[in-house]
Amino acid sequence: MKVLLLGSGGREHALAWKIIQSEKLEKLFVAPGNAGTGIIAENVDLNPNDFPAVADFIEKEKVDMLIVGPEEPLVLGIGNYFEGDKRFDRLMIIAPSREGAVLEGSKDFAKEFMYRHNIPTAAYKSVTYDNLTEGIEFLRTLKPPYVLKADGLAAGKGVLIIDDLHEAEEELKDMLQGKFGKASEKVVIEEYLTGIEISVFALTDGISYKILGSAKDYKRIGNGDTGLNTGGMGAVSPVPFAVEAFNKKVEERIIKPTIEGFKKDGIKYKGFVFFGLMNDNGEPKVIEYNVRMGDPETEVIMPRLKTDLLTLFEAVANKELDKAEFDMDNRYCTTVMLVSAGYPGSYEKGKPITIGEIKGSIVFHAGTKFSSDGKVVTNGGRVITVSSYGNTIEEALSLSYNNVDKIDFEGKTFRTDIGRDLLK
Repeated sequence: MKVLLLGSGGREHALAWKIIQSEKLEKLFVAPGNAGTGIIAENVDLNPNDFPAVADFIEKEKVDMLIVGPEEPLVLGIGNYFEGDKRFDRLMIIAPSREGAVLEGSKDFAKEFMYRHNIPTAAYKSVTYDNLTEGIEFLRTLKPPYVLKADGLAAGKGVLIIDDLHEAEEELKDMLQGKFGKASEKVVIEEYLTGIEISVFALTDGISYKILGSAKDYKRIGNGDTGLNTGGMGAVSPVPFAVEAFNKKVEERIIKPTIEGFKKDGIKYKGFVFFGLMNDNGEPKVIEYNVRMGDPETEVIMPRLKTDLLTLFEAVANKELDKAEFDMDNRYCTTVMLVSAGYPGSYEKGKPITIGEIKGSIVFHAGTKFSSDGKVVTNGGRVITVSSYGNTIEEALSLSYNNVDKIDFEGKTFRTDIGRDLLK
């Protein structure tokens, strides 16, 4: 089959890497892709948010399956766009509907969904400028730190955690007055959850599901979880503390009720669900939903997936996921992200990248492109990840870091403590 994958990050390179292993694949297009996807597939100069252009390409190339990587086209309703056009009756679409994507597009909607379906999460209150006074009163009932979340998509920057009550009140006002643009016209104030964060991923056809396992990612730029938040500096899968008893609670209390909630609410959902969880002394609670795979978690989940991904996607499209075979590798997988100097602040692009002989690891490109003379150069803050298997986390990390040393570009920066907290 011919497949079009939308997106340009490390997540998309990892998905593409898995897709090209399928015997069902005739040709893979990635739009717009990066240098890594350009080596293993055909990159297409398309904006994933330009639905008519995507539709024209699909029609011209007789594409059989559309897979949507990033959140923005999902929240904008790309699934509905194609399902509403008779020209694409046979197109297999791996994307939740707009109604499903609101789970990520609106924090307020996600909280209402969780409360409606008795899914454990933090206490909250949604606030607009019209009920600011009520919001401040709610803040004063909470213990610090105080959590403020922009309701809409804010490129991963819309969550503030503040220790001082007065500062939280002022930040709430600033957010409602446009600190994050339209995304913070409504703000969700949340009770602060304590514990250890963990991500769990599932693939669903809206009726049944397959659990892709757990991962822990590292958001802060500096060692010891210091400095500014980033899109993710590395990840480990599976998470050692996600033992059988904990995983059972996650499935029974969170995953099952979520999929049942889709059915009860009449939400069409064909794709990935990301469950951002807090492990509070063995009790899981939902921090947030995403309606796609995380990045860099995809770079540790896809290597562990033993089943043909296109076979799973076909089953999703046909609502037959319950019949599909499914198997995950029991080994650990770790990934270390190499970033541009200055990230997550300002940084330069166009730095030539040299990659030596990589042994025992998989290199996934994120912010890369081909220069005019055909060289691979940096094209983003997060540049490349190095993923490795191991029978232990130590073994996997050792391989990843050995091969990190074989990749070079001006300003290369990375954390040296990915996964170290899990070894204690």
